[in-house]
Amino acid sequence: MALFLSLWIKLFFVLTPFFALTMFLTLTEGYDELQRRRLAVSVSAAVAIICLILFFAGRQMFSVFGITLDSFRIGAGILLLLSGIELVHGQAGSANAPSGGDIAVVPLAIPIIVGPATTGTILVVGAELSSLSAKAVGCLALTLAVMCVAAVLLAGSTLQRIIGVRGISILSRLTGLILSALAAQMIMTGVQGFLGISMQ
Repeated sequence: MALFLSLWIKLFFVLTPFFALTMFLTLTEGYDELQRRRLAVSVSAAVAIICLILFFAGRQMFSVFGITLDSFRIGAGILLLLSGIELVHGQAGSANAPSGGDIAVVPLAIPIIVGPATTGTILVVGAELSSLSAKAVGCLALTLAVMCVAAVLLAGSTLQRIIGVRGISILSRLTGLILSALAAQMIMTGVQGFLGISMQ
């Protein structure tokens, strides 16, 4: 249960739900409530599929490219740290809707929700869990995290009315602080493993 809760909270914040909500509301300006809900479901389904593929592909990908888990921890941690800093300063990149008008997969699922930092983190988390039971727990935690992001998107209009754009922005900045802390821990774990230093 402790592993499940830890992974769920970590993955929920790694998916940057409140930044995703900000972009979702911006890109769906002019949509009615039904259109927003349908889009939120489509986005969440795309995110779930992408994340589960990444979750189970980590070890195979590292093996193919000859990358150690600790090296990838450091690289992914740096990306996550940069992403967290951008969120804290409110400088996270924006994205425009493609000319075809379909924004569920691109840009909402990729790269707004599942960007480079999120991709690297999910690959690392999946590779860290070696046993079948741990993989199952991780898969459930990831699925629940995506469902929570879906709930945030589905309640987007309501949240906007209750706490306003400024409130959502504050939550996004708090997410950035949490991401920075997670990134620092990931980098330290990678450095300690890379140098063969035992964690106390």
